[in-house]
Amino acid sequence: MTESQDAPPSRWSRQVIGPFTLRHLVVLAVVLAAAGAGLALLTTPISSPDPVAESPGSGFYQTGERTTGLALGQLAPELEGVVGGETRPLTDLDGNVVSLEALRGSPVWLSFFATWCPPCQEETPVLRDAYAEYHDDGLEMIAVSVQESTPADVAAWAETYSLDYTIGFDATGAVFDTYQGYGLPTHVFIDEDGVIAHLRYGPVDREIAAGIIEPLLEPTA
Repeated sequence: MTESQDAPPSRWSRQVIGPFTLRHLVVLAVVLAAAGAGLALLTTPISSPDPVAESPGSGFYQTGERTTGLALGQLAPELEGVVGGETRPLTDLDGNVVSLEALRGSPVWLSFFATWCPPCQEETPVLRDAYAEYHDDGLEMIAVSVQESTPADVAAWAETYSLDYTIGFDATGAVFDTYQGYGLPTHVFIDEDGVIAHLRYGPVDREIAAGIIEPLLEPTA
């Protein structure tokens, strides 16, 4: 053969649209896809998840079906419940009304318990000591006895442990229902504005209690 012939152009070199080859179009598509992904990443707002209550820990004595529960950041319900179609307030062991409204301006540790509940018994010295340590700094504590026999029985139990904080007597569990409780012990930590700051399902130890209480006692700006 006296005259050579040029090899046919590859498919990547063939012009597809105007002067653009298939290679040009593929490269352009890759670049555009990468740019779009980067733009989406840059424009996606960074947000933290909404705070949620802790899952029940070890030692939590479940008494009923799990509920959705109260939400962090919401105003704590007043200490009252519906009994026989009537709304009734929580009372202490002497029959006096116990009210969160009366404690507004102070952080409150609200603890639902029962004297027959082993984890409640085990953590009682923690509550007693925390109240003794932080009460002068402004902490208020209300322990709510749920569905016990008589106030006198609970009073005897409180005397055994030398408890100085307020103990409410929730004979029917109506207040416990208001707080959507489903097990013991249940702890609700309320800030000075009456807002739920922390929820814990299960017993606390001294370290856990201090880690929750001390931030609530810090002065707000």
